[in-house]
Amino acid sequence: MTTATSPDKADPRGWLPGFLLLGVIWGSSFLFIKVGVAELHPLYVTLGRVLAGVLTLLVVLLVTRDRLPRDARLWLHLTVTGVVGTAMPFTLFGYGEERVSSSLAGIWNATTALLVLPLAVYLFRTERMTAHRAVGLLIGFVGVLVVLGVWEGLGGAQFTGQLMCIAAAACYAVAIPYTKRFISDRNESGISLAAGQLVTATVALAIVAPLTVGAPTPLTDLSLKAIASIVTLGAVGTGLAFVLNMRNIKLVGATTASMVTYLIPVFAVILGVLALDEHVTWHQPAGALVVLVGVAVAQGLFTNRKRPSPAPATPEAELVTDRA
Repeated sequence: MTTATSPDKADPRGWLPGFLLLGVIWGSSFLFIKVGVAELHPLYVTLGRVLAGVLTLLVVLLVTRDRLPRDARLWLHLTVTGVVGTAMPFTLFGYGEERVSSSLAGIWNATTALLVLPLAVYLFRTERMTAHRAVGLLIGFVGVLVVLGVWEGLGGAQFTGQLMCIAAAACYAVAIPYTKRFISDRNESGISLAAGQLVTATVALAIVAPLTVGAPTPLTDLSLKAIASIVTLGAVGTGLAFVLNMRNIKLVGATTASMVTYLIPVFAVILGVLALDEHVTWHQPAGALVVLVGVAVAQGLFTNRKRPSPAPATPEAELVTDRA
């Protein structure tokens, strides 16, 4: 196993470009989802995404002479993370972005690191609650209320879309500690496990999507922009981004590499405004900042003690963090 380079010894010129690129890739995912769901049902956007992602990782496995997991029990766990940590949140973000902007969806994605903590403490028992974590959760909850703009009243399609985005983040929050408890100690490579997770997600969606919403829109009826967005979502945002994050972790360690969590909503908002001409109200980025402060407090980033590794915003990142 490759030993990660200490962050204080790593040359930023070696890892910072890849770190920023990963933030752009994962931040732009919400833009591509928005483009995709404008022409294709969210279930089929997700199916196309995970199919492109798994094909990309299978090529990587072939090139690196790695292979998919062989243990049947492990495949059962990968089915849970494939459905709960991939198929469900990807689809929920798609449904959400039919009602809210890609910028707002990216902001809600940042709450994953906050939601994962109580589940890890009380349900999966992989972490323990401390005073600074409790304070961080309280700050983060205030941030959520600010993002929602509760003083303006709740209701309507946008509120429903925000709830779907929160539900998507909650799915990630369940999958991350589940992965840590049941999959983290495996000997298989991170790419092998991620590919297996995408295989189970693809199979599940290939069964559920036709039974739920019927046949997909023919490719000939889709614009090149929509097709390119879905392929990019899978091949780059779900496939190559995993490999890039793995490289970042090997260069600077899991803690520094997972700080990309803080960049995702920033790039999601910037790209949504510039590429889709989306409007962002003042309280949404302000609330996101409060949420991220809460996450930082919960993770002990403002204390002098040894800092825990920040909870990643995506299940792919969690897999890499545990196996780098």
